[in-house]
Amino acid sequence: MSAVCVRTYAKLNLTLNITGKAGGYHLLDSFVASVDIFDEITLRARTDGKISVRMCGMGSEAILPADNAAVRAAQAFCRRFGTGGADIVVQKNIPMGAGMGGSSADAAGVLNGMSALYGKGEYAELRSLADGLGSDTGYMLRGGFARMRGRGEKLESIPDGMPLAFLLLFPGVPVSTAACYAAYDASPDGRREDTENCLRAFMAGDVAATGKSFYNALFAPACRLVPAVARAAQAARALSPLGWGMTGSGSAVFALFVSRAEAEEAARRCRGEFSAVAACSVPMSAGI
Repeated sequence: MSAVCVRTYAKLNLTLNITGKAGGYHLLDSFVASVDIFDEITLRARTDGKISVRMCGMGSEAILPADNAAVRAAQAFCRRFGTGGADIVVQKNIPMGAGMGGSSADAAGVLNGMSALYGKGEYAELRSLADGLGSDTGYMLRGGFARMRGRGEKLESIPDGMPLAFLLLFPGVPVSTAACYAAYDASPDGRREDTENCLRAFMAGDVAATGKSFYNALFAPACRLVPAVARAAQAARALSPLGWGMTGSGSAVFALFVSRAEAEEAARRCRGEFSAVAACSVPMSAGI
């Protein structure tokens, strides 16, 4: 195979509890879901072993190669399997700095794409590489609904169950992840039960109870750092959703609705400083 094209999906943290720290890292317990906003990655094989990555869209052109997760993923794959290189084009659609896992999605997409391109790499081998590239990169290899614990390396896939429809609000201002965790450490909340409650409601097919169980321990710190996050949450609540939350360390806020049609109608009603996009959950992928 000389060329492949893959889609790699954004994620939402429907819950995010902080359960402790180990080795200087925060430990999480999070119910995550993939949504149908995706980056598209095209890979073409080259025989000289070199890697080139071109980023397109969402301001990604400014990412330096040394900071580019797609570059690191391709290099790690080539080292592990001794393959040729690749010319890689990443068309960004996942907003940057939104807490939707765009960087991890690109790394996971490159690993999946390189595996298809060269016919090498079972899932367990790709997981090993992914876990070394970023906290939630292993999850992004297949996505879907999952419970993610520890630093993100402890994954439990959740049956697809009912589809979920969201309205996403983007403040357009990133939240520093490091600063957000530092702010949390200065005023921890100690809550633990939200992920368990949300999973129980989801697996029972109770969409209303699922929405009521959304929670993110980093929301209050993110609001203190970037007040636009609080305003986005207020705008989301004003639309009378079944539930609302923030993903990752921000800055994107989401609101849950019964159907995509209702989420799209809410997007039309949403006016003001935030861009609004409707999205739906997507099931776990088996790869390419």
